[in-house]
Amino acid sequence: MKLLVTGAKGFLGKNLITQLQNRKCGTIFTYDLDSDPVKLEEYLEQCDFVYHLAGVNRPQKEEEFMEGNCGFTAMLLQSLTKMHKKIPVLMTSSIQAERNNPYGSSKRAAEEKLFAYERETGGKALVYRLPNVFGKWSRPNYNSAIATFCYNIARDLPIVVNDPSTILSLVYIDDVVDEIILALEGKEHRRDGYCYVDTVYSATLGKIVALLYSFKESRSKLALPYVKDELERKLYSTYVSFLPEDQFCYSLNMNRDERGSFTELFRTAECGQLSVNITKPGITKGNHWHHSKCEKFIVVQGKAVVELRRIDCEEILRYHVTGDKIEVIDIPVGYTHSIQNIGDGDLVTVMWANEGYQPEQPDTYYEPVRR
Repeated sequence: MKLLVTGAKGFLGKNLITQLQNRKCGTIFTYDLDSDPVKLEEYLEQCDFVYHLAGVNRPQKEEEFMEGNCGFTAMLLQSLTKMHKKIPVLMTSSIQAERNNPYGSSKRAAEEKLFAYERETGGKALVYRLPNVFGKWSRPNYNSAIATFCYNIARDLPIVVNDPSTILSLVYIDDVVDEIILALEGKEHRRDGYCYVDTVYSATLGKIVALLYSFKESRSKLALPYVKDELERKLYSTYVSFLPEDQFCYSLNMNRDERGSFTELFRTAECGQLSVNITKPGITKGNHWHHSKCEKFIVVQGKAVVELRRIDCEEILRYHVTGDKIEVIDIPVGYTHSIQNIGDGDLVTVMWANEGYQPEQPDTYYEPVRR
């Protein structure tokens, strides 16, 4: 197929085009504000489907709403009609079209133009009244409040929240793109004449802001987002996309001594703590046990022997492990355990515990494996 995407350099346009290319959906013609108007006629002559994503969100003058949203739509549809083309046209509108404000009125007028095109030519009209769209490549202070919040919070800039109890209806950019590509295949979701994105989230402004601040604090707290919650997972992806490029990398606290080092990587309330332990040659670490904390040891570099003994028994269990063959050793509660570097270089062990370390209640008791 040959596809035309207007508003190609915008938030939705960039995300759609990259996914159309990933899926090899056909030839893609792109049109934006800086495009040659003559090219629009050429593209319309050739294309089989129009993604009309162009629009005006924040003009300098109020009348630009109607010119940019309804006026351009009318011109595009008139061109198709003159060419006697009756191809599908998908337009992204807004839930603001239900309101009598300048932006909403301009979107509603554009919708009416597209429905008239469908009645007059038989060309399929697909109108999506989208709620707040968030995700990567959105523009702060233009596309959405979430884009502005992510940008500012990541840079220690202030944000303004007038009413934290305000409920937002949200759709994620990847879900929007998936839906409008389904529409290309004739599989769009429809209700009362309008198309819609199947996955919509609802959250208060206060909750969203609290999550975004928690993402910022996660570096110092070594916290991971709760990825089982879809909204939190997608908000986190959006927040990280707004990090300044000179802040992608950050340091962790390495607890060093002559034996090597121990570094906590991450912790979560739901899934425990992940750390990396570096042990020098000939060094043995551990010789302790836990009442409630169980662990997993994974040697990823070097050679080691891991020994375990149930504290009320004499039998010692031994496991020889190496980074050349990745294996997981479960360390049950009630077993004193140790790990010794028996190689020539540093031993690197990834360690997981089912709870984060708590200095006030370490649940760690010294007991040599070998008595």
